Amino acid sequence: MRVVDRGYNASTMKATRKLRSPRVLIVGCGDVGMRCVRQLQGRARLYALTSHAERRDELRAAGVTPIVGDLDVRASLARLAHLAPTVLHLAPPQKTGEVDTRTRALIATLTAPRVRRARHVATGRLRRAQHGIRARKTSSIVPDGGYPAPRAGHRPSRRSRVVYASTTGVYGDCAGAWLDETRPVAPANERAKRRVSAETQLRRAAARRAITASIARIPGIYAGNRLPLARLEKRTPALVDADDVYTNHIHADDLAAILLRMATHGRPSRVIHASDDTTLKMGEYFDRVADAFGIERAPRIARDDAEQQLGEMMLSFMRESRRLVNTRLKGELRFRLRYPSVDDFLRTVSKP
Repeated sequence: MRVVDRGYNASTMKATRKLRSPRVLIVGCGDVGMRCVRQLQGRARLYALTSHAERRDELRAAGVTPIVGDLDVRASLARLAHLAPTVLHLAPPQKTGEVDTRTRALIATLTAPRVRRARHVATGRLRRAQHGIRARKTSSIVPDGGYPAPRAGHRPSRRSRVVYASTTGVYGDCAGAWLDETRPVAPANERAKRRVSAETQLRRAAARRAITASIARIPGIYAGNRLPLARLEKRTPALVDADDVYTNHIHADDLAAILLRMATHGRPSRVIHASDDTTLKMGEYFDRVADAFGIERAPRIARDDAEQQLGEMMLSFMRESRRLVNTRLKGELRFRLRYPSVDDFLRTVSKP
């Protein structure tokens, strides 16, 4: 009687399926990155770049293989080369300058030549020379003279597909106008200029066929753990309606799903507004959140007073007003929002 070790076979098959799973690298695995992890659980082999070694246990517990490296230290990124065909680039630029040097380092790493392949080619040439193998006998497998050696501008045979999390701040102030993805960028501060720099670098890399890139321009992200509750409790003022600006929103879970959808269905070098259908001014948004949680609404002040009382970061958002068209999101990606508006989410919140 033949005994079959079903436990061994089952575990072997499970391991084999895991090895065959698509590989996804998440660069910048913060809150949105971890939401991507949860949505991909069991469907892909996941890797995450982290500059904090202490996060390794957390990532492993979530089913992610951590890779410790720093986008500001290119030599630390070597393990990322050819690691995964799909890359979610969620890391922000560095904090100073107008050029995003982190995206530059990532692109250089993802497009680096395959060193192992170069050694294999050189070894193959040597063996053919030693054994006198005639070119005509191998012409159907190896071109005459062998494969060319890697050179400057070499592209990997399999390009990485990069989905980049950019920002709608690249448009600058649009005076509340409706705009789609064809609107020219007009960044008003260094932070937005670094984002434009990252987008430009990715587009140029895609144009020379070094990678495939899709760009998500993201407005204000909210979720249960990303609401302005602390601001409301501190009684930080908002602008009076006449001076207020239109803002745009997306729930963090919807954003994670959009990024994953772009990785499989996004058009090459295409920009998508990752935005819901909400049309609110900033003060109205704060009021909706306050009402949902039974908190007193924020006081309102004029813009001139805000310039004197509020910090520069908050003021930078209060100086830009725009409303986003999300037709590409719904038409091209055929994406259905779980929370079409902030109100849809806030209705799920129960007052304390």
